[in-house]
Amino acid sequence: MAIHSVSQVNKFIKSMFDRENVLRGIMIRGEISNFKCYPSGHCYFTLKDAGGALKAVMFKSRAQHLRFQPVNGLKVVASGTISVYERDGVYQLYVDSLAPEGTGDLQLAFEQLKAKLTEEGLFEQSCKKPLPVFPKRIGVVTSLAGAVLRDIYHVSKHRWPQIQLLLHPVQVQGEGSAEQIAAAIEFFNKLCPVDVLIVGRGGGSMEDLWSFNEECVVRAIYGSKIPVISAVGHETDFTLSDFVADVRAATPSNAAELAVPDCREVARHIQNLQARLTSQAKKGIESRRLRLNACLRSPVLASPQTMLAARRQRLDYVLSDLQRLTEKGLTTKKHCLNLLLERLDSMNPAGVLRRGYTMAEKRGKLVTSIREVSPQDKLTLLLADGRAAVEVLDITANDKAGKEGR
Repeated sequence: MAIHSVSQVNKFIKSMFDRENVLRGIMIRGEISNFKCYPSGHCYFTLKDAGGALKAVMFKSRAQHLRFQPVNGLKVVASGTISVYERDGVYQLYVDSLAPEGTGDLQLAFEQLKAKLTEEGLFEQSCKKPLPVFPKRIGVVTSLAGAVLRDIYHVSKHRWPQIQLLLHPVQVQGEGSAEQIAAAIEFFNKLCPVDVLIVGRGGGSMEDLWSFNEECVVRAIYGSKIPVISAVGHETDFTLSDFVADVRAATPSNAAELAVPDCREVARHIQNLQARLTSQAKKGIESRRLRLNACLRSPVLASPQTMLAARRQRLDYVLSDLQRLTEKGLTTKKHCLNLLLERLDSMNPAGVLRRGYTMAEKRGKLVTSIREVSPQDKLTLLLADGRAAVEVLDITANDKAGKEGR
C-alpha cells in the first residue's frame, strides 16, 4: 500500500470537492458569527444554524460591493463555492454574494447608515438652517436630462421671474454618481456662492435613488453652509438626504415653490399692507382731529384771558399771604432779639458800675475776696467813668466771711 503525504491527501480531497457541481454556486442560509474584516479587506466569518457551523470567507474583490455591514447574529443567504483550504485541510465556503434574509440588502444598508448618522447627530433639528425669504441665486444639483430641471426652472421663474438659476449637472444614479453630487455641493459652497441649493432627481426605485443615501452625499449636505432643499423622488420616497437637508421637498416642483416666493402673493401682501397703512393713517388723523376739536372747545383755549386773570388773582393772594407771614415772622424775631439784648445788658459789668458799684483789681486780676488783699496793697478801682489807684490801710472781714475763713 502506498504512503501519501498530508499535502497530497488535502489536494486529492480538494479535487473531489471541485468536481462536485452541487458545491458550485450553492446558496446557504445561516446566521453570521465570529465576523472579522481584516485591513486587507478580506472578511472571515462562520455560518451556523441549530445543527452545525460552516467556515466562510469573502475576499475583498467581492466584499467591497456589499451595501450593508455584516454583523454577528444577522441571518443571511450566502452564495458561493465550497472547497478545501489545502494548508489547513479544512473545507469552507468561498462567498461570492451575501444578502440579508427577510429584507433587501439596500434596506438593511439604509437602516444601518441611518442609525449611525442619527447617533452622530446629523439629523438634529437644531442643525437646520432657515431658508432666505427673498433669494437672488439658486444652485441646482441634478441631471441635465429629465424633467426635474425643467420643472424647477418653470415653477421658480413663474413664481419669481428675476430669480437666477445656476445648474451643476451630475449623474444621479449609477457608479460614481454619489461622488459627483457631493463634489457639486462642495463646488457651490467654495467657488459659486448662492442663496439656496436644490439637490434632487425624479422618482424611481430604491436602487435608482441610492446615490442620495450614500454617506458622502449625506455628509456633504450636512457640511454645507448654504441652506439645502432635498428634492429626491416623489412624495412617498425618502432618502437619507431628506433627513439631513435643511428642508425636504415632496417633489422637485415643490422644492422650487419652497425656494422662492410667489410674486403675486407678495404683491397681494404689499397691497394689504398698504391698505392697512392707509386705514391706520386715516384713523390716526381722525383721532387727532377729534382731540384737536375738543381742545379748541375747552375754556382754556376759548378764553385764555379768563384763565390768566384767575391765575393772576390767585398769585396776588399768595404774594399778600407771603408778605404778611414774612412781616409777622420778622416782628416775632425782633421781639425775641430785644429780650435777648435786655438779658445780655443785665449781665454787662459796665451796667453794674453805672448803678454806683465799683470793682477792685490787684495786678490786673479782679479781687473777689478779702483774703486776696493785705494792708498796704496797691489796688485799682474800676468806676463807671474811670479808674482810681488806692492803697489798702486796713482790712475788716464781716462775720460770715470770718466764719467761712475759719
